[in-house]
Parts: sequence; C-alpha cells; structure tokens
Amino acid sequence: MGKVRVDLNISLDGYASTTDQTPDDPIGQDWHRLTAAYVATRTMQERVFGQTGKGTTGIDDDHAAAYFEGIGAEIMGAGMFGLHAHPGDPDWQGWWGPNPPFGVPVFVLTHEQRPSLEMEGGTTFHFVQTSAEETLVRAREAAGDRDVRIGGGVRTVRPYLASGVVDRLHVAIAPILLGRGESLWTDLRELERDYEVTSEIAESGTIHVIFSR
Repeated sequence: MGKVRVDLNISLDGYASTTDQTPDDPIGQDWHRLTAAYVATRTMQERVFGQTGKGTTGIDDDHAAAYFEGIGAEIMGAGMFGLHAHPGDPDWQGWWGPNPPFGVPVFVLTHEQRPSLEMEGGTTFHFVQTSAEETLVRAREAAGDRDVRIGGGVRTVRPYLASGVVDRLHVAIAPILLGRGESLWTDLRELERDYEVTSEIAESGTIHVIFSR
C-alpha cells in the first residue's frame, strides 16, 4: 500500500486559502502571489500549461516534480475542482482544461450529485458524497501500491491531518503575508511531534518544510 501525501502552498502567516476572489476574478490576485514560485517552475509550466522548455529550475522545481511522482489517486474538495464557480451547472468540467495534470482517478468531495467525468490523459473525476475516511478507502483501492494525494483545499486536508493518516506533508511557505483566509494549522497543535521535520530554502525565498514518517 502506498502513502498518503499532502502538498500545499501557504503564506508566512499560515494561510492556505485566499479571500480576494470576485465574480470577475474567481481565483483572485492573492492566489497568484501565493503560488507564484510554484507556477513558475519548469515542471508546472510543462505539466499544467504545456509550455515545454520554459520555467525555473532549482529547489522549487525539484519539489514540483516530486508532487507528481508515484501518485495513483487524488482526493480534492469541490473548490479545487471549481464547483463553487459554477454551482448546479451540469456542463461545467472544472477549470483544469480538457487534459488535467493528474492522470489518475480523482475523488471530488461534494454535495452535488454528478456522474463521473472522464477526461484526456487518464484523469477521471468521481464526485462523491462519502466521508473523508470512506473516500480515502476508495482512493487507496484505486491507487493500488501507489500513493494517494490529498490535493486540497485546506478544509479538505485538515481532517486527514487531524486523524493522523497523512504520511508526508509538504508545505511550500511563500514569503508573503496574507493576513486573512483559512489557516492550515487551526486545531493542529503539536502536529510536528508525530513526524520528522526537515526544511530547505529555495532560490525564490520559498521555504519548503516536509513532515515525514
């Protein structure tokens, strides 16, 4: 059985979500600030935006490449798929494009009843109304001996961290202050006691902290 993994971008003050979205800008400028170094990497430019040979290399790119390695299934919240932007729209296929960068079964936690959505490149979105625990069982079955990634957002990730099932947590701490949003660390006091913790600073100033068992 593979591991359960989490990779998140957070701010210096611990926020893993942003609050400046508008109808005209559903992502918000703070999200671009939070993920700028990650998005700029060669791995992300190739895997997500199809820009071959472009993007930064170095420590940020090493972690971006590791993000995709060994994953057999993904769990994400409705917000990461983008259901909140198009509630009740049966034709909405998410904001990852026709060929999402996952390439594995993805279990989307949502209250909406939707049929599974098969995309290009091996990604199939399954919209589930099961508990976090039950969804993890399904994801493990789908992943086989590969890893399950809890993709986000923060409200999806925290219950898995609190229950102690996460084997590896990687946070990329951007050198910015958001001052508001959803904090990753709420109700997770002394989480570090159950892990070996290492860190390194990338050329961008991003601090990569890894909690591993």
